Amino acid sequence: MDDSFKHIWALLSNHGGVAEAYKEETVRIWNEYNIDEQREIYRSIRAKLQNGKFVNYVPYKAIQENAPKKKKNILSFVEYYTRFGTTEEQGGWKMTNPTGKQVIYIKN
Repeated sequence: MDDSFKHIWALLSNHGGVAEAYKEETVRIWNEYNIDEQREIYRSIRAKLQNGKFVNYVPYKAIQENAPKKKKNILSFVEYYTRFGTTEEQGGWKMTNPTGKQVIYIKN
């Protein structure tokens, strides 16, 4: 178990009575986030608890509810070509045609 999880677990396990039953799922969810996202989640939860605001009593739900919103990057065919000078997929960008009418590129 890494140190970053120990810190969030200490914060969440003292907040409600059912934490231990969710520890395995909480570890799995926590590890889906990178270190910067983990720090943001921790700060958000800590600030809410310090200010007496609601934080979900189920630890993994508290993490999910306080996670930064991930946004998909989307470029049109022309925008992608203008930016990269090619239509080849690269750098995590994937070509798709969800409507069957217009090609777009998405980077998650």
